[in-house]
Amino acid sequence: MRPRFAAVFALSIFLHSVFINPCLVAQVQPKDASDVTRQANSAVLNQLPFNNRQDYEDAKRGFIASDPKIMFKNQQGQTIWDLNTYSFLNAQEAPATVNPSLWRIAQLNMNSGLFKVTDGIYQIRGYDLSNMTIVEGKTGLIVIDPLISTEVSKAGLDLYYRNRPKKPVVAVIYTHSHVDHYGGVKGVVSEADVKSGKVHIYAPEHFLEEAVSENVFAGNAMSRRAIYMYGALLPRGPQGQLDGGLGKTTSIGTVTLIPPTDTIKQTGEKKTIDGVEVVFQMAPGTEAPSEMLFYFPQFKALCAAEDATHTLHNLLTLRGAQVRNATNWWKTLNTTLNMFGDKTDVVFASHHWPTWGNDKVIDFLEKQRDLYKYINDQCLRLLNSGYTITEIGEMMKLPASLGQEWFNRDYYGSLNHDSKAVYQRYLGWYDSNPANLYGWPPEEVGKRYVEFMGGADAVIAKAKASFDKGDYRWVAEVMKHVVFADPNNQTAKNLEADALEQLGYQTEDPTWRNEFLMGALELRNGIPKGTGTQTASPDTIRAMTVEMVLDFLGMRIDAQKAEGKAITFNWILPDSSQKYAVTLKNSALTYTEGKVLANANATVTLPKSSLDNILLKSTTFDDEVKAGRVKVEGNQAMFNEFLGMLVNFDPLFNIVAP
Repeated sequence: MRPRFAAVFALSIFLHSVFINPCLVAQVQPKDASDVTRQANSAVLNQLPFNNRQDYEDAKRGFIASDPKIMFKNQQGQTIWDLNTYSFLNAQEAPATVNPSLWRIAQLNMNSGLFKVTDGIYQIRGYDLSNMTIVEGKTGLIVIDPLISTEVSKAGLDLYYRNRPKKPVVAVIYTHSHVDHYGGVKGVVSEADVKSGKVHIYAPEHFLEEAVSENVFAGNAMSRRAIYMYGALLPRGPQGQLDGGLGKTTSIGTVTLIPPTDTIKQTGEKKTIDGVEVVFQMAPGTEAPSEMLFYFPQFKALCAAEDATHTLHNLLTLRGAQVRNATNWWKTLNTTLNMFGDKTDVVFASHHWPTWGNDKVIDFLEKQRDLYKYINDQCLRLLNSGYTITEIGEMMKLPASLGQEWFNRDYYGSLNHDSKAVYQRYLGWYDSNPANLYGWPPEEVGKRYVEFMGGADAVIAKAKASFDKGDYRWVAEVMKHVVFADPNNQTAKNLEADALEQLGYQTEDPTWRNEFLMGALELRNGIPKGTGTQTASPDTIRAMTVEMVLDFLGMRIDAQKAEGKAITFNWILPDSSQKYAVTLKNSALTYTEGKVLANANATVTLPKSSLDNILLKSTTFDDEVKAGRVKVEGNQAMFNEFLGMLVNFDPLFNIVAP
């Protein structure tokens, strides 16, 4: 499963707690940039083409209007989007605590409002992490990727209506299966209009399975990690969070989902939507497991979805996911060039700003294509030469023809961790050095390292000397061992935090910056005592299949409690006419659809609606039994024993300490 949905949605839920829970405010303030960091960031100004200001012009091109405040609230009065918190980015020069290249993309992502892409195509940008594109059809509007939250997508559509003819939305296109491209759908169309046929929703093949399933299975771990990747708890400012790479950050409003009515399955498939011809190109296994690009012949415009944006993208996200296929990615863009390159006057995407002019479009697509091909091939060259995953991350460098292009910079993915992703895809975690095959876990490694190095005090003293020399990577390395050997050693935590902070100030990649600064925050202040995360919206829960629910229950079984137990039960869902034979044996939960066990310990009759409400925690299993909506026949005690084996995941587990 590719758990990006869980990352973004759970992050949005956690951000609610940031705004309303005062105990999440950091107690120890960030520090200033060191002399070494100041020098490192100053040097960047001579390494990259900062005199090339074309993106500043393109990011503003076609601007029509914006909301005065760019701040929106939900029905409960909670702020779900506020660009005003980034007003510090109005300063022209990057402060010493920010890599100048990162400051540049953070400024560019501040452009917000309604923009004209070309005649008949408009975009809402800066209202969420992603863009919402509006195509004007013969009688109505085609909305592409309606953002994350209904509140911001509605605000974006309202802004369009204040400046363009008010036509109804007649179609929605989901470019791919990540929540920032469909979550706000009910802000632009109603489910009733979709069911009645007034509105059609187009999506690539397997969209629904991917959009729903990926939020559950690895959801808890990935959601916790996403807090680091997006810097959810960091103060916004020159010493904190200032961008998300693809956009400022995520909105934190109401996430919805309406299943597609029309599925696109083949490259070259054509649809005429409200008088507008659309030619589709399938792109599965690139940036998302279910993704598609498409071309509008009458506008000579290409939607690149998220396969060609103004950044090097992730082949493996820092929050965790399955490794994406760089080969699929470059081949997809090569097909795009062959199908549409010479016909395209403008290419726009689900993030950032468009690229205009056929020559520039081709140059952009070619260099994005070659970027992923280069990373894939050079990593394979190095791993076949015997270099390990860490060595390859250090050795990889882009040729100037690619690395000097702003749209290939490390603004979301990075050359370092993308090259490691290619290694992982082909060879996995093990580097074939037997010393690394059966290593000790971090706590035991920490204790042994500290003992060998003469004790915590000696290690800290040596690390302080390394810090003074600006060797922050090494300080972080050795201090993590002291922290894992003794998590109560606050001196070690503070020194590691100081080192991580300076690394964060120096990095070009906003996700790396967030990771470093979140680690520093928690080392200094401990894990915030928030409300935790919830990794599923009501619409997503209701879209889950019974098999997904059973798989998730199997993941939650405490193997020790289940050892030696054998429990069988039938699961009958009267509203969907489904039935399942479920067996817990050998500490594993298996099931067979369409089968009923004659000698099952219990038979549970439970409608899907009750199952959904139990998962959403609006009711409990016992309450549903008492209300008569759920019936248990047979040995209910054994079924209750099964329920007692299920664990609840801690949404705030330790990361930088044991």
